[in-house]
Amino acid sequence: MKIIMLGPPGAGKGTQAQLLVEKFGLPQISTGDLLRGALGEGTELGIEAKKYMDAGQLVPDDLIISLIEERIKLPDCEEGYILDGFPRTIEQAEALGGIDNIDTVLNIVVDTDVLMGRLMGRRTCRGCNAVFNITGRPSKVEGVCDQCGGELYQRDDDNEATVTKRLDTYNNQTAPLIDFYRGKGILKDVRTGKEIPETFGNVMMALGH
Repeated sequence: MKIIMLGPPGAGKGTQAQLLVEKFGLPQISTGDLLRGALGEGTELGIEAKKYMDAGQLVPDDLIISLIEERIKLPDCEEGYILDGFPRTIEQAEALGGIDNIDTVLNIVVDTDVLMGRLMGRRTCRGCNAVFNITGRPSKVEGVCDQCGGELYQRDDDNEATVTKRLDTYNNQTAPLIDFYRGKGILKDVRTGKEIPETFGNVMMALGH
């Protein structure tokens, strides 16, 4: 079972991917984790990627694809895997199609006003970095972390202007993947429910389980 998770920031892709990991025992693969791992281990690809990162440039697609290809050849991917945050562009999707066949693309569908509420409602603890949300997972005492009692604050990148820009970037760059994979007949739309388990139920139905 080879799955791609699609959906805008705040859609809950990471949460649903983790539930799939627990359900099926498949590895969850993100390019961010792969880059950090390659940098930490000092691999040939990691050293090459570091040159671009140190220069403040985006890591080129061919390097990212090489990292993905290297990762999915490992033994724990024999039964499948879950790609979270990749591909982001049509070019990346076409390159991925050249190295492996994806079974299902899960497109997490959520209303824009709900997304804005989730992203702008996020609050982070200054002490332990725990994350809460005033709309979905509020702290027991407003402005106070449940875990360490630290102050909760709104990060600069969770304001309306930045959130709107992030959603615009997704719509311009990544949303075309929806039509790309729908045209291949492997895309499944998944509506988000009011609660995480409801959304996961919709994910399981989309996968035929």
